[in-house]
Amino acid sequence: MVDRSMGSRLFDGVNTLVLVLVALVAIIPFLYIISVSFATPQEVIRKGFILFPETFSLEGYKYIFSSNIIVSSLLVTIGLTIVGTACNLFFTVLTSYPLSRKDLDGRKVMMWLILFTMIFNGGMIPTFLVVKAFGMLDTYASLIVPGLISAFNLIVIMNFFQQLPDGLEEAAKIDGCNDVGILFRIVLPLSMPIIATFSLFYAVGHWNSFFNAILYINDAHKWPIQVWLRQIVILAQGGIGDSTQFDDTYIAPPPDIIKMAVIVVSTVPILIVYPFLQKHFAKGVLLGSVKG
Repeated sequence: MVDRSMGSRLFDGVNTLVLVLVALVAIIPFLYIISVSFATPQEVIRKGFILFPETFSLEGYKYIFSSNIIVSSLLVTIGLTIVGTACNLFFTVLTSYPLSRKDLDGRKVMMWLILFTMIFNGGMIPTFLVVKAFGMLDTYASLIVPGLISAFNLIVIMNFFQQLPDGLEEAAKIDGCNDVGILFRIVLPLSMPIIATFSLFYAVGHWNSFFNAILYINDAHKWPIQVWLRQIVILAQGGIGDSTQFDDTYIAPPPDIIKMAVIVVSTVPILIVYPFLQKHFAKGVLLGSVKG
């Protein structure tokens, strides 16, 4: 075993200390949110800042689930995330694959148009007018169609497709496979790391999206959970529960407990999905970002 110098050990020690401090800075807010959501109202009022509750309580969760608002908005968000991500991937792949073929007529013009959208956009009001003109106001299509294809994601996936050996497509054509068959039977099975990576990118974007719903959705029953979370944070009041579920002596939990409980409920589902796709992140993005 090679003896390490004092400077090397000191450098490792400082690095470890810095990493621990950074980890604590990242973990403490999450721990605070979870702790407050499970704390009793009396402890929250008495202490204010809690990292480990003395007594665990489900009052916050009981209150928010006493109404169908949170449950229905959570289902709306799950549906939007699944359908929106599927549409995003479908149209992104169908656009990026032809553009990865250098013999495609008009390829350079289309690439310039796509790059243009990364720098300039119509703005909020023109986009709203377009959504209105197509009759998508107050529909879930308004939350999916305007952002159907991300120019950045398209370019990365296109670069990945360009790295695949040309011999694979030539062999498939000799076997009688057409372009659609080559895409779905050869290219996509070889592209699962990058597809999984951008699936999560699109899914997280849909899950956290709330601004488009505020602009385009007037019916509160169609709001995703992030909009309700925003409403609760802004209003800071417990007016989302159903008082008929409790007796006259029941006192609603403090607003902080309700807000933290809603944050936990809205965050846990996407955190459950993340570990299954996280392993593809580095590999998928690297494969598409570096042109070979």
